[in-house]
Amino acid sequence: MGRNPFVHPTAIVEPDVKIGAGTKVWHHAHVREGARIGRNCVLGKCVYVDKNVRIGNGVKLQNRVSVYEGVTIEDDVFVGPHTTFTNDLYPRSFNKKWERMSTLVKKGASIGANSTILCGITIGKYAMVGAGSVVTKDVPDYALVLGNPARLVGFVCVCGKRVEFEREGRKYVTLRCNSCGRKIKVKKEVWLEVEKKS
Repeated sequence: MGRNPFVHPTAIVEPDVKIGAGTKVWHHAHVREGARIGRNCVLGKCVYVDKNVRIGNGVKLQNRVSVYEGVTIEDDVFVGPHTTFTNDLYPRSFNKKWERMSTLVKKGASIGANSTILCGITIGKYAMVGAGSVVTKDVPDYALVLGNPARLVGFVCVCGKRVEFEREGRKYVTLRCNSCGRKIKVKKEVWLEVEKKS
């Protein structure tokens, strides 16, 4: 409602940064030139947002999260403390012609504390990455992934609770949340991948 963003006096916000109304940038955060941050976000202590990063509305980046160039974070994403996004698959300090890779985190996804997200992947909408995971490949919508490397172990609801099988269709499986009653659909081949492991 027209609220200005709050930037703590110790934070560094470089020129040509856009920060939406109601967003809070806390102690010692650093937002680089060209970054775009939406409305009602929270950037915790010592968060680093690299140049040209795109962050949607309602995003929470907890303390010491590092978001490097090439990362796009959609609305309502939660990123736990000490999470790091990468942007180079073959890093060398002396490489002058490195290739930046893009990463996309879709709406409503949650990433647990101390996770590492390798570049060039997509984390699906409302997916959940367990704390300490190393994500090396795409994560489907509503998926729950854990470990190093992160593996698909189940599915979660929009509310974050695990969901159970309800019915199978030709292309999709319907899953039900016993907590909030919501139903979600996931691709049948993705569901079967989890079923084989259990």
